[in-house]
Amino acid sequence: MEIYSIRGAITIEENTSENIIKNSEYLLKEIIKQNKIENENIINIIFSATKDIDKAYPAIATRNIGITDSSIMCLQEMNVEDSLPMCIRVMITAKLDLAKKDIKHIYLKNAKKLRPDLSIKGFSVAIDGPAGSGKSTVSKRIAKELNFIYVDTGAMFRTVALYCINKGIDCSNANMVANNIEYINIEIRFLDGIQQIYLNGENVTEKIRTQEVAKGSSLVAKIPCVREKLLKIQRDLAKDNNIIMDGRDVGTNVLKDANVKIYLDADVEERAKRRCKELLERDIIADYQQIKQSIEERDYQDKNRDIAPLKKAEDAIVINSTSLNIDEVANLIIKNIKENIK
Repeated sequence: MEIYSIRGAITIEENTSENIIKNSEYLLKEIIKQNKIENENIINIIFSATKDIDKAYPAIATRNIGITDSSIMCLQEMNVEDSLPMCIRVMITAKLDLAKKDIKHIYLKNAKKLRPDLSIKGFSVAIDGPAGSGKSTVSKRIAKELNFIYVDTGAMFRTVALYCINKGIDCSNANMVANNIEYINIEIRFLDGIQQIYLNGENVTEKIRTQEVAKGSSLVAKIPCVREKLLKIQRDLAKDNNIIMDGRDVGTNVLKDANVKIYLDADVEERAKRRCKELLERDIIADYQQIKQSIEERDYQDKNRDIAPLKKAEDAIVINSTSLNIDEVANLIIKNIKENIK
């Protein structure tokens, strides 16, 4: 047997002793049932309740259902602005004959919003915007916090461009690219929820992050056969996974029915600074003026291409990240996601 901590939460309808105890019993029973916990294997149980719950201790429920030999504690949850009201949380530490992957954390009623990855499947978030607006960085942050899968569509186009560059194929020559498209095998794998991209069996996640490849990706993105090949991969990933997908046309084309759509923007000067910093962190020499010019050129190409140009979806929320840090942007998007989870 291994020792595990199992989490859970439930919301209550009103602040009464009866309501608090009844819902706490319901939550405990569901956790115990779903994880096949024997009373004698429970080590301790810690409850926390939001500030608006004060008519009874949730711990009373443990005695009511026969848990009498474990350490129990009740705490008040931090009073965080815009946090979920009327919520009781619990953590049960117990010895279980289960693998970690088989542990079931239980979130009931409106508390499902706290762990959307557990309560729903196939929830999609589309984040579009120009180069350097912070899409990838913020998408990774959100995916990690919500336990969603992060899909970087731009990386897929970069991978096609890398293949062309390595083979001496002009990225702007649609016929040459089309003649080679069947030889480009792209596979997406995930490590701790972070996308790893493979080109014909080779992990090229880092190799695609160069300015040359970035320019090439904007060119191959105009070619119909490339978009058709990648579109199927992208939509298949969204069918059975909770995903955060970023790109140029996710909300307008790839995932037109995404549950949440964000258009993330920033001033070109700020985007150039961010890209320079990103490259320098990889020990790549970066010239600010060249980067700025490259971003402006890419903006023009992305917004004026014939197929799926970069634009804001009609139902997308616009966030300008110029004066915001990553945490501020992520919190705004996470708040919107939780508000849209049914």
